[in-house]
Amino acid sequence: MFTGIVEEKGQVKSINKNKSSLTLIIEATTVTSDVSIGDSIAVNGVCLTVTSFGNNWFSVDVIPETFRGSSLATIKIGSQINLERAMSASGRFGGHFVSGHVDTVGEIKRTWTEDNALYIYIKLSDEGLHYVTLKGSICVDGTSLTVFGVKEDGFIISLIPETQRATVLGEKRQGDIVNVEYDMLAKYMERLISAKKENKSTRDESITMEKLQQYGF
Repeated sequence: MFTGIVEEKGQVKSINKNKSSLTLIIEATTVTSDVSIGDSIAVNGVCLTVTSFGNNWFSVDVIPETFRGSSLATIKIGSQINLERAMSASGRFGGHFVSGHVDTVGEIKRTWTEDNALYIYIKLSDEGLHYVTLKGSICVDGTSLTVFGVKEDGFIISLIPETQRATVLGEKRQGDIVNVEYDMLAKYMERLISAKKENKSTRDESITMEKLQQYGF
């Protein structure tokens, strides 16, 4: 489990690419300070397992499912990437619940600035827009962000100067592909409601939109 608060920007030092899988060696300092084999690290928002490590580097494997469902297939040697270790139970929770299981990829349609803010309009490639809510949470390339606009084909986020500096999103341009993970609470809620409807339950404890609103959801 992650928070979407990026700890550092790493750099891809080596790529061993097969037909539909990758082995990456990533240079980093913060996330390798206490790393162990088997640890989970979010790489541009994708939860990957450390398979080996050394002085300021670690390696991970990207299996075909992840290769096809994320933007990792497009990275190159020298690419900078967002990195975050799995959240600690003793630390502050500054973002939102992020699983590291990417739902889809989006394409940057437009970027613009206003004063000190960088706005990014991301076009979605699937039918998950109903999970995106104005002022709600969303994870883009492993970064926990707030939705500032919802369009027919995507959404708009805004980056403060610190996020522009500390993550790779500040360097993204029109046409770039990014990993998107929807708010997991929204996905769980949808599944609960749809499951009850499928079962056609008539018991009083059935979950309906009316009951959720009645209890403050």
